Amino acid sequence: MTPLQRELERLLPPQDRLLDPADCWAYGADNSRLHAPPDAVAFVTDERMAGELVRLCRKLRSPLVVRGRGTGTTGAVVPVAGGLVISMERMNRIVEIDPDNRWLVAQPGATNTEVQEAAGEYGFFWPPDPTSSAYCTIGGNLACNAAGPRAVKYGTPRDNTLGLAAVAGTGDPLRTGVYTTKGVVGYDLTRLLIGSEGTLALLTEATLRLTPLPETRQLMQAVYTSMTAAAAAVARIMAQPVTPCALEFMDAGAIGMIRGYADTELPEEAGALLMIEVDGSQAQIGLAADAVRRAAGGSGCLGIEVATTTGDAERLWRTRKALSPALRNVAPKKINEDVVVPVSRIPALIDGLQDLSRRHGITIVNFGHAGNGNIHVNLLVDPEDPAQMRSAEACLDGVFALVLELRGTLSGEHGIGLVKKAFVRRELDPVALELMRGLQRVFDPDGIMNPGKSLPDAAAT
Repeated sequence: MTPLQRELERLLPPQDRLLDPADCWAYGADNSRLHAPPDAVAFVTDERMAGELVRLCRKLRSPLVVRGRGTGTTGAVVPVAGGLVISMERMNRIVEIDPDNRWLVAQPGATNTEVQEAAGEYGFFWPPDPTSSAYCTIGGNLACNAAGPRAVKYGTPRDNTLGLAAVAGTGDPLRTGVYTTKGVVGYDLTRLLIGSEGTLALLTEATLRLTPLPETRQLMQAVYTSMTAAAAAVARIMAQPVTPCALEFMDAGAIGMIRGYADTELPEEAGALLMIEVDGSQAQIGLAADAVRRAAGGSGCLGIEVATTTGDAERLWRTRKALSPALRNVAPKKINEDVVVPVSRIPALIDGLQDLSRRHGITIVNFGHAGNGNIHVNLLVDPEDPAQMRSAEACLDGVFALVLELRGTLSGEHGIGLVKKAFVRRELDPVALELMRGLQRVFDPDGIMNPGKSLPDAAAT
């Protein structure tokens, strides 16, 4: 038994710890399919216990990884250095709701859906809504700033979180932020911790800014001859006063794959598709939808279908939802990246991706959040084919080079984790990167917090 295991046996009752390698195995992976076994797993239920465990790991110089439900795709919670995995799944209470001041306090293990349901009882919602909302935790959403389609109108977790409670890598508890919509006292540590992937501190509580639920929504599906025509429509939509609450797109490759999976007939010449949703009051939704529909039309638009009933809306969304099973049918594995480029550069990105696909012999399918340029680039590969995997690595290198050339960024909401760490220095200014390492040393002087993630190793510069 290791010193860490002995100390955990002393500190925690059996129901709050896992020490057997077979029991710990499941906590060594996330949705990236990467895996590394931890030495032990601890289930925390309060801030005091979290602080004790951080201080223990600091004393033993043991690596520490904080985990929600493991829905991330970048290996951010894979314990590559072993050590302790702290699971937040039992620290899942909705602590307080203040509808008059429009905030909700939740522990990090609460799922996104649980927060939405609690806020919904008072007529509110929390804008971030990742696809995995039924399973992903608030702590995980904050760790990688995961937002989902509503970010185009309502922003990301950084825009919708007022404050945090946390335990730094020193073992010291801290509180950041405010309970108000304005506040400029001191540095903004709340936004710093959000997106830091557990490399600075362990989050124990979040004060979330709530938004009133809209009275109604209007969905429409627009089909275009090309991605260039669709991107021009996106630019027109985003330039007029009515901001849609969702603006999703699929390229020609994605459209080709869903034929036969969805019950919506799409024209053979369809080169791109937009799913556009507008929300607001009953009195104004018609005018808002008309404005967006006019902007969505124009050169290259093959047609726009407006959902007039709930059944129509469900049918149109099935077009988008059919993509995941179609992708699984075509390839046993996909490399899924969530790059972001300026909206006007989307056509150049798609053209460049098609060129990379041809050069490397890798099928690439693209869809995502067109309103803010957040594109999910899917490389469809067979992991049992070494030659294809080598081609995929070269292709992915080209994808990131293209994105940065277009003044984009390597990740919009999936985070960096393990899979993108080697590329980070291409984007970050060297001076800024060294300042980030300095901040990391202040929060985590012994380097125990999720080591090996997010920032590239200093020795590699």
